[in-house]
Amino acid sequence: MAIQLKLLYTSTLTNRKQGKPPNFNISTPPTLQVHASSSSARQLIESGAVRPILPKDAASALNSEGFILVDVRPAWEREKARVSGSMHVPLFVKDMDNSPITLLKKWVHFGYIGLWTGQNFTMINPDFVGQVEIAVPDKDAKLLVACGEGLRSMMAASKLHGGGYRNLGWLAGGFNRANDGDFPDVEGTEKLQYATIGGVSYYFLQLLILLQAVGKRS
Repeated sequence: MAIQLKLLYTSTLTNRKQGKPPNFNISTPPTLQVHASSSSARQLIESGAVRPILPKDAASALNSEGFILVDVRPAWEREKARVSGSMHVPLFVKDMDNSPITLLKKWVHFGYIGLWTGQNFTMINPDFVGQVEIAVPDKDAKLLVACGEGLRSMMAASKLHGGGYRNLGWLAGGFNRANDGDFPDVEGTEKLQYATIGGVSYYFLQLLILLQAVGKRS
């Protein structure tokens, strides 16, 4: 915990000196499966099969180029902040299994990750591609896949490409890298770039924001 706080505080000070918004990328550490899928997605991006789109260019892609924004974050992140009119198909869903082994995993997850980030113990949504196909059956449709920090959406883009979708965009860096105004129509109680943050880290974030506000007044 102390190491995480130090890294977060150091990152915040660095971004502040450079005039950049704080980088609060405090997401659940990816599994080996996510690493494998993200590696495949990087190859798709490098080859041009999946187009990276920066948050500052996303509004133009949605309004002028006809992209559909596919939000793959879990429901508890989307409830905090979401782009109006975006389509929601979560890549990860809450694991409802209550077998002894899973309960042990949930306990370990809460102690090491959940308490700090507020993230639930999740599993891959087995119906992800099928649910997208129901919502958007046209495999030539332009889909801009997005999540909080960009890793889960890379994995989602890889799965959608494997499912036959060929006009895919990836929100580079995720909503965490968005600035105020990049997405003008945002609903929810939090800023879009902070919606991934929860648990103890959320209160630490609020403290940092308060300290920054005090520093600007002084």
